[in-house]
Amino acid sequence: MKVTEITSCYIGPEISPEQFVSEHFFLYLGKGKINGYDGKKQYLLKENEYCLVRKNSLTRYHKEKVNNQFEKVVIIFDEKFLMRFKEKHPIELSKPSLHGAFVKLDKNNMVQNFIQSLMPYYNGKGEIDETFADLKREELLLILLQTNPDLKDMLFDFGIPQKIDLEAFMKKNYKFNVSTERFAYLTGRSLSSFKRDFKMVFNQSPNKWLVQKRLQEAYFLINKKGKQPSQIYLDLGFENFSHFSFAFKKEFGSSPSLFIKPAKTN
Repeated sequence: MKVTEITSCYIGPEISPEQFVSEHFFLYLGKGKINGYDGKKQYLLKENEYCLVRKNSLTRYHKEKVNNQFEKVVIIFDEKFLMRFKEKHPIELSKPSLHGAFVKLDKNNMVQNFIQSLMPYYNGKGEIDETFADLKREELLLILLQTNPDLKDMLFDFGIPQKIDLEAFMKKNYKFNVSTERFAYLTGRSLSSFKRDFKMVFNQSPNKWLVQKRLQEAYFLINKKGKQPSQIYLDLGFENFSHFSFAFKKEFGSSPSLFIKPAKTN
């Protein structure tokens, strides 16, 4: 079986599709493009390129077909697997280095050959036999650590997020559609501490502040930048268009379409 016959392949435990990344994972793109965003930087992944996506990060990405094709391979490096790996292959860690959510890796023949080696194990449904799943994950991880040794300090850091500046974090990440519990965890707080600190900083509840912040940005994009409401609501953290329209009308008195900046005429 060739790589081009696969649309989506996963190895490892299922992870949530929400915008919070709960486990590290390797992403190989066989066909198409992926545009990623982590609240700070835009990333582009093209055909035959690959990256690691870091756990405990907020991400959003858009898939784009090229010649009507899109194919990817996703391999999850969950914490339980990494702990077992570390017991088997002793690793010395240095100071954890800072990475963005998407850690792009240089092309390497060993990785390309590994991707090809997966093909005989798939059952035609994008799944690999569990008998071989951990063996193939271990093989890939050995390759990545040999070609990118600095990755060990990111992959084998099993600590929880430390307490950070709540105001700066929320102003950077308010567009991500994740729960209050996730925001609390990522800022190094319990849910109750997060709500208490949030009230002290913003003088509002998290939910109310998030909705207002997103709506203010929506108003700016629609009225000042001429964006169509249907183009922006997902990127601002709203789950569906009807919810966005209802909240916008409640906040500004009219539906978002009435605020669209008129096109300039000569």
